[in-house]
Amino acid sequence: MLNLATETDIERLRQAALLLEQENARLFCRLETLAAELREARGEEARNLQLEIAHLREQLASRTKALFGDSSEWRPCAEHKTDEGKEPRRGHGPREQKVLPIVEVTHELDESYQACPSCSGDLHPIAGQFEEADEIDVVERSFRVVRHKRQKYRCRCGAGIETAPGPDKLVAGGGYSNDFAVDVTTAKLADHLPLERQVRQMARDGLDVDSSTLWEQTWHLSRHLLPTYEANHAHVLSSNVIAVDETRWRLMNKGTLKRWRVWPVAQEDAVSHRLLPSRSTEAARTVLGDYAGVATYDGYKAYDALSREREGSGLTLAHCWAHVRRKFFEAGPHYPEAGAMIDRIAQLYAIEAEAKRASPEERLATLAALRAKRSKPVLDEIRNWLMTQRALQRSALGKAIAYTRGLWPGLVRFLADPKIPLGTNSVERALRGVAVGRKNHYGSRSERGARAAALFCSLIEWAKLCGVEPRAYLGEAARGAILRPDTLALARDAM
Repeated sequence: MLNLATETDIERLRQAALLLEQENARLFCRLETLAAELREARGEEARNLQLEIAHLREQLASRTKALFGDSSEWRPCAEHKTDEGKEPRRGHGPREQKVLPIVEVTHELDESYQACPSCSGDLHPIAGQFEEADEIDVVERSFRVVRHKRQKYRCRCGAGIETAPGPDKLVAGGGYSNDFAVDVTTAKLADHLPLERQVRQMARDGLDVDSSTLWEQTWHLSRHLLPTYEANHAHVLSSNVIAVDETRWRLMNKGTLKRWRVWPVAQEDAVSHRLLPSRSTEAARTVLGDYAGVATYDGYKAYDALSREREGSGLTLAHCWAHVRRKFFEAGPHYPEAGAMIDRIAQLYAIEAEAKRASPEERLATLAALRAKRSKPVLDEIRNWLMTQRALQRSALGKAIAYTRGLWPGLVRFLADPKIPLGTNSVERALRGVAVGRKNHYGSRSERGARAAALFCSLIEWAKLCGVEPRAYLGEAARGAILRPDTLALARDAM
């Protein structure tokens, strides 16, 4: 028998389907009316009707895709080569394991089989001759109780008594090791394994624990790493060029659902997430502080307001070509002419890729020369294309064109400074962990938990960008070596 919640969900889906069917019927009726008018219209009136029909077809297709389509933004274009020159795709066979330890196991014939099949003489081992084959094995995780016995000392005079110190702990008198807290935190916020699922796994391995205990370990570890988190944020804002964005985060506090926002700020080798209750200008001000440099963003108005408020302070805004491409990609299925814009944006990114072949010392100079010689003509073509296109303002193509025109000064700012990237891909990559975690554990149950999640997402992504294994990094920090950005390279070499 279906429970009440399931029955409610089914009823909601049924009502949504009926509303969608009614809306589609209205659109089809309107489409037939416009088609009849088009057959009788001439000249400019016919052109306007064609645009209206294209917009209706776009709406119908968008509703269908919302229900049944995928969200991929991949599109073949002139700059996408075939398989020629690409590294061959890996199969499902074994791969070379450069990190795993090797354990050798020697297999010998049973005595009953140590006889020659031809003459029945004894078989003797051939020194140093083996047939070798490798296989991947698993070492089962296990838990143990470590009983720390702190030796007591006293003086014969009876006045002095001392006790040997115990291990460093995240919280005085805690019953779990620092490595245990690191393991729980990494599993949740790097591997996106909810605490309740960890509890069930640990029970199978013999450990009796509850999710609230695991959460307390994560919380104590976050307090210990707070100075590192703040140092990381200061390190990001010390860069001349950063990328900024924001995304939603659920806060389920005391039975109420609130939509907070994660505000990531990224530079080449670090990222910092701030969690705030809104996406207002005040929130943007809190995240950026007194930052004076170039901030690449997606056109969100809060940054525009902050820039006007701080005019003359050194804050400069640049816009993201990846978001422009996304607008035209969404219009592409309904307006084939959008493909020309997507191909030109692909040319811009292909030019950027060429500069990566230069040595690190010459890369900026090479990029500046390529942008002046090859990117600028492409931008001129794009601008001319935008000025000659005609589309309904409320259509996907019209909105994409208006979006690009409105951001044009910030979109061409990269020509003046080779350090400015074409887009905010760096910060969007840093948000993948946030998005996956949001889907797996649905956000946080308290403001405390949300802030701890922002802290660990920052440090975990920071470690990844610097080539440090997140568990090893958090473990080193938990042992008291608070790593700052200028010592992270040394830590990476040591690990």
